[in-house]
Amino acid sequence: MAVEFKLPDLGEGIHEAEILAVKVKEGDTVKEDQPIFEVETDKAVVEIPCPVAGTVEKINVKVGQTAKVGMVMMSFITDGAKAEEKPAAKNDVAREEKKEPVAAAAKSANSESAKVSGGSDHATNGRVNITGPVPAAPAVRRLARELGVDLTQIHGSGPAGRVLNEDVRSFAAGKLEGRLTTAERPAQGQSAAGKGDDKSSKSDKVAAPSLKDKYGSGDGEKSGGAPLEFAGGNLPPAELPDFTKYGAVERVPLKSIRRKIAQNMTIAWSRIPHVTHFDEANVTSFEPLRLKHDDKVREQGGRLTLTVLTLKAVCSGLKKYPQFNASLDERSGEIVFKHFYNIGIAVATERGLIVPVIKDVDKKSIIQLAQELKDIAEKTRSGKIELDRLQGGTFTITNIGAIGGTSMSPMINYPECAILGMARAADKPIVVAGKIEIGTIMPLALSFDHRIADGAEAAYFVRHIIERLEDPFTLLLEA
Repeated sequence: MAVEFKLPDLGEGIHEAEILAVKVKEGDTVKEDQPIFEVETDKAVVEIPCPVAGTVEKINVKVGQTAKVGMVMMSFITDGAKAEEKPAAKNDVAREEKKEPVAAAAKSANSESAKVSGGSDHATNGRVNITGPVPAAPAVRRLARELGVDLTQIHGSGPAGRVLNEDVRSFAAGKLEGRLTTAERPAQGQSAAGKGDDKSSKSDKVAAPSLKDKYGSGDGEKSGGAPLEFAGGNLPPAELPDFTKYGAVERVPLKSIRRKIAQNMTIAWSRIPHVTHFDEANVTSFEPLRLKHDDKVREQGGRLTLTVLTLKAVCSGLKKYPQFNASLDERSGEIVFKHFYNIGIAVATERGLIVPVIKDVDKKSIIQLAQELKDIAEKTRSGKIELDRLQGGTFTITNIGAIGGTSMSPMINYPECAILGMARAADKPIVVAGKIEIGTIMPLALSFDHRIADGAEAAYFVRHIIERLEDPFTLLLEA
């Protein structure tokens, strides 16, 4: 029977991909999960596996071409007679009916990644469902086991009903959403930080009210906001002068990652009123700590760095000041507070700036964060980072310390509320108890969305982070 392969949904906000390599040719025999394409999206280079075992019938794309999600890229011949169109259509009707419960669960979790793409379109020209074991890659099966998800309950959004990582996460999130109760939410007068906050911290001078007290009516009734109005509309593209009057020029298409960066920066700068708060952390105590424990961390595949420590310190701050872990929904006029802590780390690559995400920072140890930070940095620079590790961020850290620079004003990674910039830590003279000493000082810069947070809150948030960088033992007390 014939099976069409369409470019699957490769992740949140990805609508197209450039074909870098076609790894098979017409007439080749292929195995399930065998890599057949290498494509570049605006986030990463991705290998696409074959969804079925069979023979390549026709290849519809070529290297250098840009394919849209849902485009038929290849067709296969598998064992068995060619399916009749009428039964195929019936199969798809049944498939659409089975899909509804999963879609409802995904909707409750507000998961964009559960959107059905080319793989779940209505059958045409003999395209049929794959019977037998649930089609899913080994990595997807492992994720399902970790999350306690039964793959047979999921309708895959990939080609030929293939179950993707996003399907598993969305299904798991839908089940979790159904179990949440109001008793699990922060109590009146208590921030989302919970009971583990350091009450004696000097940055905690102002008691944080509940989110409803501060940002809403607090009456417990379901109520939405109103769309926000903005002056003006979309600006037309700016017109350039004719540079050829002055000399030779070369025009290069703006595409892939560079194009996505340009789009995101334009959105962030035009929609978010940026404010940047600057401060300094005395991290003199970190170097003896690093020298003492770095060998142990390296033995386990990581590196003990200031960025690792900052991940933990920022996570502690986000629990205390949840407005910096939020997003503004302009259409509904609501602030979306996220009760999970996925922190992105900006990584400079030859192809542009990419922000892989470390998920659930609050649930990981310093050693686990050191291992994962090293892993995502290496994979991102090599272009092999997994797409699900480029999504779901709630806050971003960018560190230019290895390159240089004494300060910066980082751009917010839309739709997040804030981004923390780290500059180079350097030895400087400081005054301690009336005496001049040499200390290691690291400049910090927090850019934040002034629609969600105020300057005083930003100052308290950064001081919370600094106190934990200056005395890392504080983080152990909060663990």
